[in-house]
Amino acid sequence: MAVPTIIAESPFWQLPLTAVLENLSASPEGLSDKEAAARLTRFGPNVIHTERKRALLLQFLTKFRNPLVIILITASAFSAFTGDVASFLIISTIIIISVTLDFVQEYRAGQAAEHLRESVAVRCQVLRKGQLRQILLAELVPGDAVLLAAGDLVPCDGRVLEAKDFFVNQALLTGEPFPVEKSPGEFPEENDVLAAGNTVLLGTSVISGTAKVLMCRTGQNTELGAIADTLLAKAPPTAFEKGTHSFGLLIMRMTVLLVLFVLLVNAFFHRPWLESFLFAVALAVGLTPELLPMVVSVTLSRGALRMAANKVIVKRLASIHNLGSMDVFCTDKTGTLTEARIHLERHLNPLGKESRRVLELAYYNSFFETGLKSTLDDAILEHTEIDASGWKKIDEVQFDFERRRISVLLDNGTTRMLVVKGAPEDILRLSISFEVDGEEDSRPLDDVARMSINAQFEALSQQGFRVLGIASRQVGMDHPHAVVSDESELVFVGFAAFLDPPKESAKAALVGLAADRVAVKIITGDNELVTQHIFAQLGLPVTGVLTGAEIQQLDDLALTARVEQVNLFCRVAPAQKNRVILALKRRGHVVGYLGGGINDAPSLHSADVGISVDSAVDVAKAAADMILLEQDLGVLHAGVLEGRRTFGNIMKYIMMGTSSNFGNMFSMAGASVFLPFLPMLPTQILLNNLLYDVSELPIPLDRVDDDYLSHPRHWDMNFIRNFMLVIGPVSSLFDFLTFYIMLKVFHAGESLFHTGWFIESMATQVLVIFIIRTRRNPFKSRPHPWLIACSLTVVAVAVLLPLTPAGVYLGFIAPPAPFFLILTVMLLAYLLAVEGMKRWFFNRVVPE
Repeated sequence: MAVPTIIAESPFWQLPLTAVLENLSASPEGLSDKEAAARLTRFGPNVIHTERKRALLLQFLTKFRNPLVIILITASAFSAFTGDVASFLIISTIIIISVTLDFVQEYRAGQAAEHLRESVAVRCQVLRKGQLRQILLAELVPGDAVLLAAGDLVPCDGRVLEAKDFFVNQALLTGEPFPVEKSPGEFPEENDVLAAGNTVLLGTSVISGTAKVLMCRTGQNTELGAIADTLLAKAPPTAFEKGTHSFGLLIMRMTVLLVLFVLLVNAFFHRPWLESFLFAVALAVGLTPELLPMVVSVTLSRGALRMAANKVIVKRLASIHNLGSMDVFCTDKTGTLTEARIHLERHLNPLGKESRRVLELAYYNSFFETGLKSTLDDAILEHTEIDASGWKKIDEVQFDFERRRISVLLDNGTTRMLVVKGAPEDILRLSISFEVDGEEDSRPLDDVARMSINAQFEALSQQGFRVLGIASRQVGMDHPHAVVSDESELVFVGFAAFLDPPKESAKAALVGLAADRVAVKIITGDNELVTQHIFAQLGLPVTGVLTGAEIQQLDDLALTARVEQVNLFCRVAPAQKNRVILALKRRGHVVGYLGGGINDAPSLHSADVGISVDSAVDVAKAAADMILLEQDLGVLHAGVLEGRRTFGNIMKYIMMGTSSNFGNMFSMAGASVFLPFLPMLPTQILLNNLLYDVSELPIPLDRVDDDYLSHPRHWDMNFIRNFMLVIGPVSSLFDFLTFYIMLKVFHAGESLFHTGWFIESMATQVLVIFIIRTRRNPFKSRPHPWLIACSLTVVAVAVLLPLTPAGVYLGFIAPPAPFFLILTVMLLAYLLAVEGMKRWFFNRVVPE
């Protein structure tokens, strides 16, 4: 096949279709697999912002661009230059081990997260030599023939080859919310691609109908690709991302102050400049949370893997924290409170009697509509005993959430009829008469009849039935199109009543969410009577009800005042859902929203965490942060707890860095004032930091206490700062006690002092994790076995290292036996002191 050329002489929407096919060397039956693969190599993936995957070696080398690593490399070079080969080898080894550790952990975490994202990535139907395939949107190439239907995202810029009642939403590109019809055709004089009726564009979505489309431009060559940098604004940082950034700035500011202090002190005492420089660098490394990005990545990816085991797929890792912080969850009742197994139970005429005519007209409407069919349509279409073969569709008026109805214009050769199905109150409002025993028996819809029919509707709703109104209107045989204005002077035919039984697992899940302080608010298009009936069956309290009509009368300030107490929002339009979510956020809530419909994308974007289901339309899945593989509140509840567990483990690392580790480094800076030598050699500090980092690696695996999971967790810099100010001084106090004992009891020289201080600092800052990791009694909260093993191993290495030949090269000597006895006593006293201060802190400073 010839290589396709990019159409340059005229835009592809202006050319005859035959010329487009020729230029793309394509056919309506699609490309071969071989040709598609070749074009993917030539044109690249169908994405706007390409994330080029660099070779593993380049990814590894990128880790050396870290400013701290560059400083260490510089320090090792200085050591080599001055002839200090031992320091050069030690620093170089530490750099390689640290960077390798960071790279391996982050790479594995990234791969795991990528596999999860790919498992729920949006796919499309493409023809390859006439054979239908499901492929990722990123794999589409110019010349592909794609089949689109209601709810699909348009994956590229292309020409419509075939279409049936095909309407798309171009709001992202034009700002206009109204659907636009697209069909095959030629527009040689049309200069505006957005106005070309034969063209669909990346970034738009299908509202109704079906089409076969020839892909002409992909990725950055599309209209959206040309303006993506201005149109697709980068998402604002999440609370979690802002929190980690603030923490990093806090530590870095304190690091800079301590390092400058150390350099000034050493300059004042005229100590060797190279040794002072290396000491300051080592101190900066010890203070800086260089493992924080790795710990965050690994912890979040492990959390995502655990959530995947609970049937929640995470698309954006940072949203795990938001899920754990969520205190209000908004959802429709269908599929969450109910089974979503809807059955058409009754089809009643206006007098309340079963009527086949109602069933027939409802079936015709659902059968011929081309929009995205609802679960109610599916229930109607299960009645296959109805024969629609005698009718032909002439036109239809698509469903929208403002009108809340859909109309189809049908013809059977002798009669042309508009069949309307929708919200009962709207159908009744538009009707002027009603049928009793068929279209021959039509009666005026006076006030008495309206009251009787409304009473029947309310009775059905109170029994838990979801109800649709069915109406018709005879038109002339020459009536060519269906328009909204035709939906008037209707003949009311009756009600279609559906049952969707409550889900057995819903009550337990709702009780669990309430116990864990997550309020559930139902936002539904159904009426309040049906929703209240479901709540009553589940034994749930109704704290307040707001209808769409009432929301319409409230401004944003008034709505914000009302949303707190209301837990049922009924008969709401999509735009009103978004208003409710934004009102809840204005009240300071972290809001989650579960949606899977075409019009749910704005609400999914507005929520702090957007959740969809695997069966949702492409538009909703693309907008969501997470995908539930099962539409079940129990699955969501497990995800909430996992989000809190993940955040809890990240906080353990941060609390370690701001207490014991920071205390030790602060003590080291302070000791440099009165000691005639450095309190620890630069290489010893770096080794201390490396061993400490190794001991922290299993934190992402650690267990989290049940009481920590009992309510939403938020990033709180005040809590972190206060914890540091309370626990950090305890560490420093015992550090200075160690200095006193080493100097006054053991009369330590430089090497013995370094050895004793190295062992004590390692033991205190590693073992304190067992105190800090829980708010409870540490003996009643079991850490993960790997955390125990890794921590004890690191302490053992620190104790034994001075007794080995390797210790000599590091500047250590074997300490006297009494040292270990005193160390044990001091260590126990330190851990008891930290435990006491921890309990005081959580009881007095930040009580639950």
